[in-house]
Amino acid sequence: MNWYSSIFELIDMRSFSNLWFWIALAVVWSSASHWVLGVPFDMVVRARRVGGQAAVDLHDITRVNVNRILYVTDLSGIWILGFVCFALSTLAVLGFYYWVEFAQAVFLIGFPMSLVGLVNLSTARRIRREDLQGADLSKRLGRCRIYTQIIGMISIFVTALFGMYQNLSIGVLG
Repeated sequence: MNWYSSIFELIDMRSFSNLWFWIALAVVWSSASHWVLGVPFDMVVRARRVGGQAAVDLHDITRVNVNRILYVTDLSGIWILGFVCFALSTLAVLGFYYWVEFAQAVFLIGFPMSLVGLVNLSTARRIRREDLQGADLSKRLGRCRIYTQIIGMISIFVTALFGMYQNLSIGVLG
């Protein structure tokens, strides 16, 4: 008996019927929701409640992350955009034209995360342009988190529907 085939019979390697895919999806979206512009959201909550040094810390870490994001975007934003568009279009063609399930799964995570990246970039530009501080900064970061969570909810819903469709159409035995 071949060990390779035995392992693949024991562990389902398809994406949408694999528990690890769903765990990875949950981790990606919980991380994206917690880290707003690279700032942990508990710092935003603490700055709102306590103020003082917590608000100063929030302003400093946000300023550093906004400057970092905008520097990378200004320096190589076109190259990053080109690479992301190439990768997403390759995944879309492989996934939905050639029907490669792994490409579908990666696309259903990657495309919404690219939208989150655009929301973060827009928020970073707005924070710098308006020089937000204090309560206005906390409010803007909270709004960015809400947009990320909305994108995440829609993404998880669409991924779950598509995954159920895949599992029902392929069947239990493959």
